[in-house]
Amino acid sequence: MTNERRVLVHPDKQALAGSVAARFLTKTVDIIDDLGGANIVLTGGTMGTGVLQAVNDSPARDSVDWSKVHFWWGDERWLPKADAERNELQARRALLDNIAVPPRNIHPFAASDELDDLEAAAAAYSEELATFAGEGARYPRFDITFLGVGPDGHIASLFPDRAGIREIEATVVAVRHSPKPPPERLSLTRPVLNSSDRIWLVLAGEDKASALGLALAGASYTEVPVAGAKGRKRTVFFVDQDAAAEVPANLIAPSY
Repeated sequence: MTNERRVLVHPDKQALAGSVAARFLTKTVDIIDDLGGANIVLTGGTMGTGVLQAVNDSPARDSVDWSKVHFWWGDERWLPKADAERNELQARRALLDNIAVPPRNIHPFAASDELDDLEAAAAAYSEELATFAGEGARYPRFDITFLGVGPDGHIASLFPDRAGIREIEATVVAVRHSPKPPPERLSLTRPVLNSSDRIWLVLAGEDKASALGLALAGASYTEVPVAGAKGRKRTVFFVDQDAAAEVPANLIAPSY
């Protein structure tokens, strides 16, 4: 097993979401067979939600024993629980509310109408991670971590040239004055994201091409955070043709 980065190009957003969904279902079944359970880290955004919707629409959806899957989030917007912009609510509507996953296996960040303080919410999620960690660990063994990528190269809510992307001690950070609304957010830190066996980055659109090109060219992760995303076993960029515009041909793997 190698942790070399791979780029898989798909013709359009619909094909991209369907392909990632199919791979996710197959891999999750394999992980459960091998390890007895799976920890999955979800992302938000158009493609993150689109992949979950494609999983839900797949005839193979119920081939997974969802009772053995735990769902986490890489980041969240500090908004009320019922706000449609929350990653949690989008994931529930797209998939989680439609599968037989026990409520105790779903681990959302606190909402702004559940806790009064952003720092307290970060601490609470750190405690949740530790509760489900192995002996001596601070967070669970993550099997697949989904990440979106912003046009500026941000991943989760770790933005270029901000303190969050440099944080190496905390497991969760409170993000204030985000350059992308809403201004207050919560995010796993880079070491936690990179502890995942597999990081799957899903990108679509020409506005993502520059960030992807810079990341693959070796940009500094503090300036282009996606450049610092690297899973322990696999790091795969699932992209559409528009997002792949600046990817060198020799880095593009067959998408079959």
